[in-house]
Parts: sequence; C-alpha cells; structure tokens
Amino acid sequence: MLQAQKRPVQIYMEENPNPNSLKFVVNFMLADDGISFDYPTAESTENSPLAKELFNFAAVDRVFIASNFVTVTKKDDVAWEDIRDHVRAQIKVYLELGKPPVNQAFDKDPLFDENDSETVKKIKGILDEYIRPAVEQDGGAIVFHSFHDGVVKVLLQGSCSGCPSSTVTLKAGIENLLTRMLPNEVTSVEAEGV
Repeated sequence: MLQAQKRPVQIYMEENPNPNSLKFVVNFMLADDGISFDYPTAESTENSPLAKELFNFAAVDRVFIASNFVTVTKKDDVAWEDIRDHVRAQIKVYLELGKPPVNQAFDKDPLFDENDSETVKKIKGILDEYIRPAVEQDGGAIVFHSFHDGVVKVLLQGSCSGCPSSTVTLKAGIENLLTRMLPNEVTSVEAEGV
C-alpha cells in the first residue's frame, strides 16, 4: 500500500521584543505577502483550523499567522521552556499534512481601496513598504485603521499586541517616519485597540 508523502516542513523559532510571544518561522509561505490573520481568542478561529488547534494548548493566549510564520503568544504564568517544543511540533505535524493554515480567499487586495484619498494611499504605501517588513521581523503586523485631522490610527497585531516596547515603536519609529515623509498631512500616530 502506498502512503501519502508528507510535505517537508522546517520550522525554527525566533524570540521577539514581546517576552510572551515566540515566532515559529516556516520554510514556505502561509499567507500572501502583506496579509495577516490575528486570532486573539479561541472563538475567533473560525477561518483557521491551525489557530483552532493551537488554542487546544491551555497556555496559548493568541495566535497570529502571516507570510511564512506563526506567532504564538503564551499566558503569563507559563514558561516558554515548558511549551515551545510542543507548540512547534503541533505546527509541524499540521503543516506536514498539507492542510491550509487559513481558509480565506480575497477577491481584491484587502490592503488597498480605490476610494482612499491620496493621503491615505500614501500612508498605506509607507506602512506597507517601510514599516510592515520591520514589524514582521518581530513576529507582528501593523494595519492601517483610519486617518482623520492629521492623526493616523493603526492596529498592532501578533507579538506587537501588548508588547512592552510597542509604544516606543509607535512613537519613535512609525510616527517619526510618517511625519517626516508626509509633514503637511500627518501630525501623529496612535494605536487603536491597545
């Protein structure tokens, strides 16, 4: 009898500025570039069987999936040494079976809207080109929320959600860049929902 071939899956772990989050990097793409999926609760995982499985670990507090990585945020009362190898093994077994991490398709690019103002298009372009790659390095994502009266509001997801250094990143990094690149339009940047 022939057995189905398992997909070769390599996973390595990276720490990030949030001590409660760990980034599990995979050797292939899990989501389209620039698209991310944040699951702050087990109840929010209806479109991600992988996130749903990871929430079976009592220590898991949040799951975030983007490009080629899964960021898992643990509860405060658990040490990574006690669970990281189990979480890594669960991700590996799931992906080896060839199952999709997320069941969602988009008819159009969810990041850009043709009805956006020119300023919003510029802000989204800067976020996508300059800021998103740096934030993804740390296992998180930044998503444009709104722009009104010079104030840009963004959502911080993945390891950035609840990270002790997220305020510094927001003000010293993101706000400085946007106010420097769009000095006549942007006056400040705020995190929404943090």
